[in-house]
Amino acid sequence: MELIFLGTGAGVPSKERNVSSIALTMLQEQNSIWLFDCGESTQHQILNTSIRPRKINKIFITHLHGDHIFGLPGLISSRSFQGGDELLTVYGPTGIKQFIETSLETSGTHLTYPLQIVEITEGQIIDDDKFTVYCKKLDHGIPCYGYRIVEKDKPGELLVERLKAAGIKPGPIYQKIKENDTVTVNGQTIYQEQFIGPNKPGRIITILGDTRFTEDNISFVENSDVLVHEATFDHSKDELAKNYFHSTTTQAASLAKESSTRKLVLTHISSRYQREDFKHLLIEAQEVFPNTVLANDFYQLTIDSKK
Repeated sequence: MELIFLGTGAGVPSKERNVSSIALTMLQEQNSIWLFDCGESTQHQILNTSIRPRKINKIFITHLHGDHIFGLPGLISSRSFQGGDELLTVYGPTGIKQFIETSLETSGTHLTYPLQIVEITEGQIIDDDKFTVYCKKLDHGIPCYGYRIVEKDKPGELLVERLKAAGIKPGPIYQKIKENDTVTVNGQTIYQEQFIGPNKPGRIITILGDTRFTEDNISFVENSDVLVHEATFDHSKDELAKNYFHSTTTQAASLAKESSTRKLVLTHISSRYQREDFKHLLIEAQEVFPNTVLANDFYQLTIDSKK
């Protein structure tokens, strides 16, 4: 599982940063890619990565400000020419359906694949055999959501030495024991629970849209392996952040600290900050929460499975 930051800027594109979009690649887990927001020129950014648009089968929109959705009609349209024939589902606030359908109808776009649009409210929005996804309304100027992706626990490792001690030699029987609650071997009933280790806990990734700092978000992001949080402004701009419904570097770091997050990634950086400012922004956050990185466009973060 890997996060690829396709755009890390706020409001408008700059020479340093494109506007918001993040890909969560899960090719090993379920041969798919999920996209979070789709700002202007996202498909251009994708051209600089190994991402295949036809592998994108879910898009999660945090809110309907232009820097988060203006790339969506183009990406949806282009997917028809890039081998995409499987269902694409777009999740987003009320209004996302009208935006997409109007854009496609006005431009005379005809898709070669089925498109599903789901307008969300708070709570669980996905529950499949491997992942559960929740959304929460944030404190922004228009309806805006954060997404919490929870990987379900994986079965523990087979206790090979214990099996050998019980006289069960290696072979195809080991796979049967791992896949079944009980297996009969030479007239003996083998109970899986006696020969398999504890479940491996799944990973948790939380990606927030634009938001003011609020303690209401603590429980939603709690125990995240990775928290992706906007940091539109530096620490000195608290009042400006509040007025524009955004967060500062230190506010994002405070949320990570208070929620027992393991790693914080800052994004959605205002275009007022140039390359020479990035180190200062990062240090501000690290003084509150040391395990912080500041994402630049095309930053990639591998999220390893838990032991």
